[in-house]
Amino acid sequence: MQRFSAFSLLRHALSGHQDWEAQWRSPERPASAYDVVIIGGGGHGLATAYYLAKEHGVRRVAVLEKGWIGGGNTGRNTTIIRSNYLMAESAALYEHAMQLWEGLSQALNYNVMYSPRGVMMLAHTVHDVQVFQRHVHANRLAGVDNEWLTPAQAKAFCPPLAIGGEMRYPVLGAALQRRGGTARHDAVAWGYARGASALGVDIVQNCEVTGIVRDGSGAVAAVETTRGRVATRTIGVVAAGNTSVVMAMAGVRMPLESYPLQALVSEPVKPVFPCVVMSNTIHAYVSQSDKGELVIGAGTDAYVS
Repeated sequence: MQRFSAFSLLRHALSGHQDWEAQWRSPERPASAYDVVIIGGGGHGLATAYYLAKEHGVRRVAVLEKGWIGGGNTGRNTTIIRSNYLMAESAALYEHAMQLWEGLSQALNYNVMYSPRGVMMLAHTVHDVQVFQRHVHANRLAGVDNEWLTPAQAKAFCPPLAIGGEMRYPVLGAALQRRGGTARHDAVAWGYARGASALGVDIVQNCEVTGIVRDGSGAVAAVETTRGRVATRTIGVVAAGNTSVVMAMAGVRMPLESYPLQALVSEPVKPVFPCVVMSNTIHAYVSQSDKGELVIGAGTDAYVS
């Protein structure tokens, strides 16, 4: 794998950037057998393969993706990164993830465009104030950064925010995690793909898993794909909302229901929104991507997908 640096960029600039290697290996067909097969080539699937290889030395790994890597949920999410969750167990898990995010570009030698621009959660009622102040205190006791802002401080941190006047939901305060922010979802998939490939992982795109084969004892023996059978004793199903469908191929019924979660994404505009703002009362959130799109989301739809 060619490493990125100022010197490599300068060297390739002299040749018109015509001689870069492919960023990851993508064989047309999988091998006949692997120690581990990961079903799903999104951010989580690629990360699973990368850490299996890097941290555990498992190199005979294949990631099988029915479309193109990062083309599913990874390429369609709102990219918010935070660890200011109330329960200590959740906060610890997300704080560990946050610390990985902070050094991920260096670890992968690939700019995932992590932007710690701050995540601000608005309080509109007395109940909101009590809940978010409880969040702040619980987080700080757990060693997770979070702070309480007055309405004026919230406005100073996010100038587009309207805090008073004849509003149905005036801003009474806000909880702010300054280390929270966003990352470029495509870059996350590409960075993990590049890192996993360099460690020997095969990434096979346009290779849909159509069946899971179990032997007489019930253990996994192989997966059937649109590009042939692949023998394996271990599979990881990382298929987001399609997980229950894939697991049903093995005769396993997952206690899961998948719901649509939709967001509005605008055309790119000049920078107008400096952070991530969330409101539980209104049940909406807004941020601006590095490309300039305003990303506005709400809750899940009331029906299963």
